[in-house]
Amino acid sequence: MSHTESAKAPQAADLHFETRQGRRNFWSTIVSIWLGTTMEYVDFALYGLAAGLVFGDVFFPSQTPLVALLSSFATWAVGFLARPVGAIVLGRVGDRHGRKIVLVITVALMGLSTTAIGLIPSYSTIGVWAPLLLVFLRICQGFGAGAELSGGAVMLTESAPTKNRGLVASLIGVGSNSGTLLASALWLLVLLLPEEEVIAWGWRIPFLASILVAGVALFLRRTMHESPVFTSFQKERAQQPQDAHPKPTATGWRAFLLMVGLRIGENGPSYIAQGFLVGYVVNALAVDKSVPTTAVLVASVLGFAVIPATGWLTDRFGRRIVYRVLCILLVIYGVPAFLLLESRNPLVVGAVIVVGMCIGSLAIFGAQSAYGVELFGVEHRYTKMSVAKELGSILSGGTAPMVASALLAATGSWVPLAIYFVIMAGIGLVTTFFTPETRGRDLTLVDDAV
Repeated sequence: MSHTESAKAPQAADLHFETRQGRRNFWSTIVSIWLGTTMEYVDFALYGLAAGLVFGDVFFPSQTPLVALLSSFATWAVGFLARPVGAIVLGRVGDRHGRKIVLVITVALMGLSTTAIGLIPSYSTIGVWAPLLLVFLRICQGFGAGAELSGGAVMLTESAPTKNRGLVASLIGVGSNSGTLLASALWLLVLLLPEEEVIAWGWRIPFLASILVAGVALFLRRTMHESPVFTSFQKERAQQPQDAHPKPTATGWRAFLLMVGLRIGENGPSYIAQGFLVGYVVNALAVDKSVPTTAVLVASVLGFAVIPATGWLTDRFGRRIVYRVLCILLVIYGVPAFLLLESRNPLVVGAVIVVGMCIGSLAIFGAQSAYGVELFGVEHRYTKMSVAKELGSILSGGTAPMVASALLAATGSWVPLAIYFVIMAGIGLVTTFFTPETRGRDLTLVDDAV
């Protein structure tokens, strides 16, 4: 059977879903993955908003506004540098011992780290130890997050019926969207306080409140079942002599590099749209703080329709064509977006951020979920996908706000920012011409799709 052809015989997840217990496990898995991914994106949305709005005053008060913004996003990038380490270490555990155990570890680590950020004293209280503690907790968050998002995508894709795999896998984007929505809503409430109180203590409230989401997610993760694909693979391997185990014939490097390219095209524009633009319009364009925060909230609400709709489209028309169209839209968006932001009109600024998030942070993320999982063979899927995604994040999403801040500080112009955005989206677009269609691929295959 070709890699792009649907399996004629029922696949492991299809057989599992035919039983009552299998359907019950399936829905339990969806809820537990949703809450765990919500936790991860509460973390990153909280930090992205806080970095743009208050962290410069709290942790880098002696710097100029633009340098403080750059410093805040530099600590954000540090968390992304730790993610590949977590992807390698925890990804190997997931490939050897199962997806579930890793997903329990990641949500616990991220929940504790996010809550602890809300307890860090300010620079005025403990001096340089404040930003150092912030960096340390970002590393802890990054280590856990390195295996969370990919692990959730693997678990959902391996548990979903074949014909609905794109839709089900996209639901991990609903989790990320829920986290962004929750963080934005909390921040809107915090911003009702006087500015001096926001900087003094109000910013801590969203970070401390995140422990509630983490607690529920951890409880559900501990009770969910292993994915039927991984269970089937384990049983098959256990029944074979050691020397009879099938060896993958694909090296994995091509699929790995393709995943990196797809990730750059999605993650870079995503974190520009939902992270950097918040600080940019507030600090560089002097737009009221409530405008970008409200825009992120509106986009997050729309995401509950945009994400599953995109996942459904990949089931209907294929992964590759949907992903390619979204990359084209991002390339077209780049220059007009920054040009329109210069108007400083609240409605225009808000609309630009909403559109950017809907395409680059929501739709394309929903299209990527099943696509990335299907590119890899079952034996090393968790590790390869996690590391490829996190490497792509370092080259794009994790560093994008910092690079964009540096470009702005060096040139004072929006033009390099737009060019940078278009280049990242263009990398994703070019990658789609080298990536095979994977819809319906048998997930128990040992070989990669290329």
